[in-house]
Amino acid sequence: MMRAHKFENFLRSLGKPLVQFVIRFGELMQFVLQALYHCFTPPYYGKNFLRQLLDMGFYSLPVVGLTTIFAGMVIALQSYSGFARFGAEKAIASVVLISVTRELAPVLSALMVAGRIGAAMAAEIGTMRVTEQIDALVTLSTNPFKYLVAPRIWSGVIVLPLLVLIGDVIGIFGGYVVGVYKLGFNPANYINSTLEDMEALNIISGLVKAAVFGFIIAVMGCYNGYRSRGGAQGVGEATTNAVVSASILILIFNYIITEIFFSK
Repeated sequence: MMRAHKFENFLRSLGKPLVQFVIRFGELMQFVLQALYHCFTPPYYGKNFLRQLLDMGFYSLPVVGLTTIFAGMVIALQSYSGFARFGAEKAIASVVLISVTRELAPVLSALMVAGRIGAAMAAEIGTMRVTEQIDALVTLSTNPFKYLVAPRIWSGVIVLPLLVLIGDVIGIFGGYVVGVYKLGFNPANYINSTLEDMEALNIISGLVKAAVFGFIIAVMGCYNGYRSRGGAQGVGEATTNAVVSASILILIFNYIITEIFFSK
């Protein structure tokens, strides 16, 4: 009897987290489907959309620019230290180009925006939830998904590819600065090598990643803020969960999209 009781408790200890995970996953999927439905049905709140474009796009440019330019510079330095052993210094421009456009600009930009905007979304919507402002919107016959969630999702999907495109240029420029002024490459040769190896697939894959990452950041920020409970402590937990969950999903979907585009 004792062994059977212990075994039953062991199964319960395993089953409870699994059940909680399934419940949370179901709630998230329901939230995503509701959000997508309201993204494509009127009314649309253009003012909220433009404000989110400004917050997520323009104000994130300094962070994205600094991140990508130093990423490109580091890639150029690290590539040179390795390739110089095999006399393959000419490939540094290509390595910087591919690394920045395929991986570094989309992933690093998304992680920076997740830390900055995802947390802000969760904090703002979470504060509205615990102070009953969302209930007030419902009382005023305003759908919270259309007013709060849809503008943020649209802005995330539109703005992040633009940020990544700018990050591509800045990151490649960072590699050019190091290659020419630090490593002594000929400027014309470096630019020609970059242009020759530039492929549309590399840039398109990065932009597709950026759109997916922007959707993930907006959804996780809104979801965790929308379901926050318990006052200031609940808002803090929602903010942390939004950043952590968005960052993990960004890394997971980065692999999935890379597999789709570049698997043989």
